[in-house]
Amino acid sequence: MAISTRSGAAAPVYTDGVVRAFALASVIYGIVGMLVGVIVASQLAWPELINGIPWLSYGRLRPLHTNAVIFAFGGCALFATSYHVVQRTCQTQLFMPGLAWFTFLGWNLVIVLAVITLPLGLTSGKEYAELEWPIDILIAVTWVAYAVVFFGTVGIRKIRHIYVANWFFGAFIIAVALLHIVNSAAIPVSLTKSYSAYAGVQDAMVQWWYGHNAVGFFLTAGFLGMMYYYIPKQAERPVYSYRLSIVHFWALIFTYMWAGPHHLHYTALPDWTQSVGMIFSLILLAPSWGGMINGIMTLSGAWHKLRDDPILKFLIVSLSFYGMSTFEGPMMSIKTVNALSHYTDWTVGHVHSGALGWVGLVSIGSLYHLIPRMFGRKQMFSMRAVELHFWVATIGIVLYIAAMWIAGVMQGLMWRATNPDGTLVYSFVESVKATYPFYVIRVLGGLLYLSGMVIMGWNVLKTVAAGKAEPIAIPAPAHA
Repeated sequence: MAISTRSGAAAPVYTDGVVRAFALASVIYGIVGMLVGVIVASQLAWPELINGIPWLSYGRLRPLHTNAVIFAFGGCALFATSYHVVQRTCQTQLFMPGLAWFTFLGWNLVIVLAVITLPLGLTSGKEYAELEWPIDILIAVTWVAYAVVFFGTVGIRKIRHIYVANWFFGAFIIAVALLHIVNSAAIPVSLTKSYSAYAGVQDAMVQWWYGHNAVGFFLTAGFLGMMYYYIPKQAERPVYSYRLSIVHFWALIFTYMWAGPHHLHYTALPDWTQSVGMIFSLILLAPSWGGMINGIMTLSGAWHKLRDDPILKFLIVSLSFYGMSTFEGPMMSIKTVNALSHYTDWTVGHVHSGALGWVGLVSIGSLYHLIPRMFGRKQMFSMRAVELHFWVATIGIVLYIAAMWIAGVMQGLMWRATNPDGTLVYSFVESVKATYPFYVIRVLGGLLYLSGMVIMGWNVLKTVAAGKAEPIAIPAPAHA
């Protein structure tokens, strides 16, 4: 498809239909995923809430919540932004647009199958990899198609330079393919049941090599690709240090791969392997904070924009949560700290400071930048609603993670408290009873975050209704 430029020459247009589809799907899945999260949080506070309905039980809804938030909401946001960014930074259309639409259909079919199978209890039982083997194959096929589209677009780029955001998106695509295929290796015994190809502590090691790097590459590297494009665009400032961004990239992707064993402290995993995981987790603090500083310092000379731009608030505050989470994670990987924190709600607080604070806010900010431009508008229908969403979401996050931090430290201290004769001071039930008020606060925080997503859904609906999807001409390179 082509349109005429002022000079009369035909110029290609960006392939944005699939970007629009993924962006809108991400908003819908965000609302659904957060709703399921509020339901499972409510079940922990009030266990009798949904009594006797197996497919609505905590054990079945919890993996549905994690898959909906990580792979449906986060995944669709990554597809949308990577397809958007790679075209703009390479000055070309998507490679094989039909295949890009296949990735949309394939990814959404995966999500629909997850919504069907997980509440039915059809699961492999692996954290963040619960889906059974036929769905795993569909994920692999869709992901290979995604890689072909993305790297094909980089390959046909009209400018020599490959912008750093594409380095992060590219690393995320390659690493997730490797992680998924290796961890999901299984022996099928029926269409809906399989057994892991690994056994015992090897299975645990492969699972947490996958599990931590799903955080490292799916939930970090991909979203850093967003950060390196949308913060400079929204702030209208160049990246603070391009050299730092390259150092950040190589240090991060090398270090993250080795940190998984810190999930298995004080288990049957060899002690030296646990120590390797701990050491690399501590090293990981440096590249993580390098990226955070680079993003925040991009606002140098433009800090005043934070007063009036709620989208920039989403993007910059997300980096604050990224910095906090990537400090907390290495600290929790230290064996003596882990002895207190492991199996407690401190871990839940840590995960959600990253998921809601970093991944959620940077995705929302990027989508608020992206969606109006995809529908021929300069900004969202209501910027006041965007501002309201920011404050509702931020207050919700703070309530959630503060409650879980307090509950987690309290649980760890109660579980290890002993009398002079070596008996436990508290029974487990007493620790559960003491945790109850914090579970209620968590529900309140989750409700606030969900409310923010509903506000976003309304705002997006109004923006799309008032806008018009039009082909967008590719501007000539600066040197032309």
